[in-house]
Amino acid sequence: MRGSRSWLALCALHGVASMVLWWSQEAAVQALVWRSAEWKQAPWTLWTSAWVHLNTPHLVGNQLALGALTAAGWWLRPTRAATLAWALSWPLMQLSLLLWPLIGYAVGLSGVLHAGVAVLAMQLLLAGPRALRPWGTLLMAGLLLKLWLEQGWARPVVWDPGNQMSVVQAAHLGGAAWGALFGALGAGWNRWRARRAVG
Repeated sequence: MRGSRSWLALCALHGVASMVLWWSQEAAVQALVWRSAEWKQAPWTLWTSAWVHLNTPHLVGNQLALGALTAAGWWLRPTRAATLAWALSWPLMQLSLLLWPLIGYAVGLSGVLHAGVAVLAMQLLLAGPRALRPWGTLLMAGLLLKLWLEQGWARPVVWDPGNQMSVVQAAHLGGAAWGALFGALGAGWNRWRARRAVG
């Protein structure tokens, strides 16, 4: 894959915005939370809700996962098509939560991070160097195993007693699904462009 810095820029945006909102006033933060009954009046929340975190463990856990995704991006240098795939998955992941009427609101980066992992896996599998394809297989297998264990389609929201918060597992499922779809399309675009350049 020909590298692009756009992936790292998107990682930086998620990290910095999450920290800024963590230290912002509660009233301002609440205006950025996606709510299933009100999102049409506040469409920006399709993006901003990912940067809102409920408590310190929630923030730290997502920042650590974002750090791992940033490190992977630094090593793999995903293409602009991969970054675009990740960016498109971001609001659509939030919208997909409407499939579960019991989900009244959702915050945090975890769904977006699952989308990013799926994009990277599809890029490695479909458009990466042959030597890196086994890593794509492992990454996708790990993601699918996690989704299967969570069963977000049947258990969209579960209580996490350790962090004292509800976890919207449907966001993980939705993010991974959109990331895989757009990641595959982006990988196909990269392969088509590479063939044109050779031809």
